[in-house]
Amino acid sequence: MEFSKSPAVRVGLSIAVATGLYGVSFGALSVASGLDLWQTMALSLLLFSGGSQFAFIGVVGGGGSGVAAMSASGLLGIRNAVYGMQMNAMVRPRGWKRFAAAQVTIDESTATATGQSEPLEQRRGFWVAGLGIYVLWNLFTLVGALVGNAIGDPAQWGLDGAAVAAFLGLLWPRLKAREPAAIAVVCAMVTLLAVPFAPAGVPILVAAAVAGVVGWFSHGPAREGLEPDVDPYSSEGK
Repeated sequence: MEFSKSPAVRVGLSIAVATGLYGVSFGALSVASGLDLWQTMALSLLLFSGGSQFAFIGVVGGGGSGVAAMSASGLLGIRNAVYGMQMNAMVRPRGWKRFAAAQVTIDESTATATGQSEPLEQRRGFWVAGLGIYVLWNLFTLVGALVGNAIGDPAQWGLDGAAVAAFLGLLWPRLKAREPAAIAVVCAMVTLLAVPFAPAGVPILVAAAVAGVVGWFSHGPAREGLEPDVDPYSSEGK
């Protein structure tokens, strides 16, 4: 299959554009929170995790200490470590690519990779989405930081909606069976209930925990290799 005709490449590029554009919002909000241009760019270049970055500037903008900002950012970054274990087994990077893969392992690159069925397409989706978002996110972070005051409130441009819509586009085809759809509905309800009471970013972690618990009780025994007892006198036990 030619690279340009690869479904994973097309999906990865579309996700990269939709998510990368949202970097404008981060750049503008970061500068408005009191960080300068270089600090803003350092967060995008080195941290490169949208949720963690927004949590960091949210705490700083609210008058919180650096320790509190790093704690909030680190808490949201836990999920990337979980993604990393999955992507290491799926993408199998070698040499210097392991460091690059670790840097671009985020929600969107993980979702793009896991949405493919063929190993080659999984790797293509991961790298195209991850590297594409990294380049565009940093580019538009710079744009947002430079012209933040001129563009006004980033929310009025609907860039946050574009990123969410792109992620839902990845999720929707995977909700064919009843169980994944039911889990998605439950997690959405938990998130909505937690938003008024929990700090920014925490509701999604609560929803992830709920999904993990449901998945464990639904598939835990099977994944552990446990099998039902077999009657030694039955035809199956012979």
